This record gives sequence, structure tokens and C-alpha cells, in this order.
Amino acid sequence: MKAPVLESKRLIIKPLDLSFLSESYVNWLNDEDVNKYLSTDSNYSINKLKDFLKEVQKKNILFWAILTKGKKAHIGNIKIDPIDFENGLGEYGIMMGNKKEWGKGYAYEVSNLVIDYCFRELNLRKMTLGCIEDNKIAIKLYEKLNFKVEGKFINHIYNNGELVNTIRMALF
Repeated sequence: MKAPVLESKRLIIKPLDLSFLSESYVNWLNDEDVNKYLSTDSNYSINKLKDFLKEVQKKNILFWAILTKGKKAHIGNIKIDPIDFENGLGEYGIMMGNKKEWGKGYAYEVSNLVIDYCFRELNLRKMTLGCIEDNKIAIKLYEKLNFKVEGKFINHIYNNGELVNTIRMALF
């Protein structure tokens, strides 16, 4: 399934592909503030990003670039992957890369757009996510979207060299 182009009041989301290859995207991935809670390393180069985008393009997944309508600026990504159609489940993930656009409500707006699409058009019944427990800003967003904590994993993964707790959240 290919990700469709979707629009909200201020945003357009388009399937993530090689057309979004840029130095600013590489810079997001290497920025400590952006990737502090992401499960990615921070040694990205333009070639490594190019390889990643080629892999994303090959897969049949819902993975979008988030663009502002006015400037058509790429400000982040959102995905639902994997999707388990048999059980009606989708795993949500978001990265707001452009720090100049933080705090403007874009993550909430685009998340509502994508979640609504998944529930209405794909007939999913449950959206899930995983999050490092200390990521208070993300948890605040997820709670605003009505995600609820389903479980907590103690000393579950390494983040910046330290074992951290993670939580699992879900939205029906």
C-alpha cells in the first residue's frame, strides 16, 4: 500500500522518497535535540540518508514527509509501520525535524490527519506506539491525541548510553 497525499489546514503530507534528500534532513538526524529520543544513530551522511530513502521507497508502507502548505518546506516525517491488517493494528511514529517549526501544533495536526485516515480508510481499530518514559513533550502530545498507557518496561533499552524505561501507548 502506497501512502496517499493528504492535506490538513496548514500541512500537506506526501510519501517519503528520494525527492526529500537534503542536507537539512541530514542535519536533523545528526541534531541531538531532534534525535534525543529516537532509535537512530546520529552519524548520518547524505549517502546514508540516500540509502535509507531508497529502502523506504521500495517498501509498501505508510511513511510520509510533512510539508507546510505555504512554503512547501519539509519539516518532519510521520509513519504508520508496521500495519497488521488481520488484527487491525498500526504502529505510529513521528519526527519533527525542523526545530524552527516546533511548538506550532503541527505534530498534533498531522497526527490527527494520519490517525483519522487509518481508522476511517484502512479500518484499523488500534494505533500503538512506544516511547521513552522521559520524553515528556512527546507523551504530552500522545495524551492530547487520546493515547493511553498500556504498559511500562523497566530498564528496557539503551538511550545515550543509559538504560531507560519505555512505555507502550494505544489509541482505539
